[in-house]
Amino acid sequence: MSPSRWTHVTDAVARTTGSCQHLHSVRATSGRYADPLDLVWLECADRLGLRVERSRDVYAATDGRRTLRIGGPSDLDPDDCLAQIILHELCHWLVAGPAAIDVPDWGLDNTSDADRAAEHAALRVQAALLDPWGLRRVLAPTTEHRAFYDGLGDDPLEPRADPTSTRARQAVVRARRAPFAPHLERALEASARIVHAVVAHGVPDETLFSTAAPVRPRHRLGGHVHRDDEARCGRCVWIRRRGRGVRVGDCTQHGARVRCDERACDRFEESLDCRRCAACCREGYDVVPVGPREPLARRAPHLLLRHACGQELRRDGGRCIALTGPDAIDGSYACALYEIRPRACRELEPGGPGCLHARRQIGLSL
Repeated sequence: MSPSRWTHVTDAVARTTGSCQHLHSVRATSGRYADPLDLVWLECADRLGLRVERSRDVYAATDGRRTLRIGGPSDLDPDDCLAQIILHELCHWLVAGPAAIDVPDWGLDNTSDADRAAEHAALRVQAALLDPWGLRRVLAPTTEHRAFYDGLGDDPLEPRADPTSTRARQAVVRARRAPFAPHLERALEASARIVHAVVAHGVPDETLFSTAAPVRPRHRLGGHVHRDDEARCGRCVWIRRRGRGVRVGDCTQHGARVRCDERACDRFEESLDCRRCAACCREGYDVVPVGPREPLARRAPHLLLRHACGQELRRDGGRCIALTGPDAIDGSYACALYEIRPRACRELEPGGPGCLHARRQIGLSL
């Protein structure tokens, strides 16, 4: 660890060292003890360009200049730690998007409940990131939002229709990309190694480490296996079989061949209903080009937007002008121009790469 990072070590360590000096005044010390989980997450924050400082003036706050201030040890709850707070703030960053590092408090209003939905989305992300590593309770939040966190189901990203779940899934997808990858994943894995190494030696029931759960096995293509051990690749909507009765297929998620009887990964989805999705017609794509000879160009020219590079379907509030719904009764969507829809729409294969891209964009798939 570089000398500059020692400023991040907890005040409690410094105070403890100082209180013992009258007993060992003749011995010079060359280092301080620090919690290993704290060091892991301090390094993760550092690699992400975020400086962590301790301050008695706040619980946790960012200044918009890439500094995260966190309260001192005496300001934290007994079941809290520096590592957990750093992780929670990173989850807020994931929900807000990469640019939020340059906005105070990730752009959130911390003085009211105006951004409660963003808080709940961050809590879902925190649970989703920790769950495969068995750390969902070990590094759980301890603020007044703990009740929401504890009330999340086995899959913290459900129910799928909940807007906070949508935002959380978008954040989990961001976690796999720069600037968060690979640093966030490395910190989670290191934390799990530390916790489970300690648990192997036995820990008292009243300690947080006693709440650790087993690490979910890694999937050979990346990530972890699905929480349901009955979920198989052959039942996933993102598998393109190579023919009827064939026992192998191509995985759209990982871009690799899989056996249909393999245990599915944590991005498993069993069904796909286009009329309840409509991701490609919503914010999943920004442009739907329309060729000059397509039926739509002749029969509904008033719905087109023309420019120097050609023409495209108009969009209203991020949605295709032809999209109707969701229906008030069953929540389904429909296309008012389905019979004369553009070639780009006809060629978009349900369950294909374009479909997956659109669903990830609007937070329906991982």
